[in-house]
Amino acid sequence: MPLAIEVILGFVALLYVVELVDTLMRHRLDGDGIEPREATGLDGILWAPLLHASWAHLLANTVPLLVFGFLILLDGFARWAAVTGIVWVVGGIGTWLVGPPNTVHLGASVLAFGWLTYLLLRGLFSFRVRQVLIGVALFLVYGTVLLGVLPGQPGISWQGHLFGAIGGGLAAWWFGVRDRERG
Repeated sequence: MPLAIEVILGFVALLYVVELVDTLMRHRLDGDGIEPREATGLDGILWAPLLHASWAHLLANTVPLLVFGFLILLDGFARWAAVTGIVWVVGGIGTWLVGPPNTVHLGASVLAFGWLTYLLLRGLFSFRVRQVLIGVALFLVYGTVLLGVLPGQPGISWQGHLFGAIGGGLAAWWFGVRDRERG
């Protein structure tokens, strides 16, 4: 458990350091997010989850990242890294493909939505009662957050939320089936 705490605190601390650097650079890094269907925006897939439009944006993501990341890390660093990688790539590519033109998408909410979806679904694929119960508890607490995958609020990347969630669902399926086969 100490490793799980250290890793997620370290990851979130990294986000705060990046936002501090961005603030000192007068938010020049914000332009390095995902620019849909622009070749120059493809590298934003790598950087977008590390960047935030403001301190308030980062603060809004902090608690979900800490909670969901910690819960995934309880299954080990390798599992967290793999789930994070799937969510990061699927969320980024999906946002790049369907985001509106002339926009820039950034923020770790793609990870928060992906991690939450992974945690909600993994028990359904692995048939593990403990994971199902954790999923139910998380749904009761955070279920309404999932409405963020729907279009509606200007300036909020529902595309990032949606494709992050899809990435989390894919990771839950992939690892859930593997866990079930291992017994």
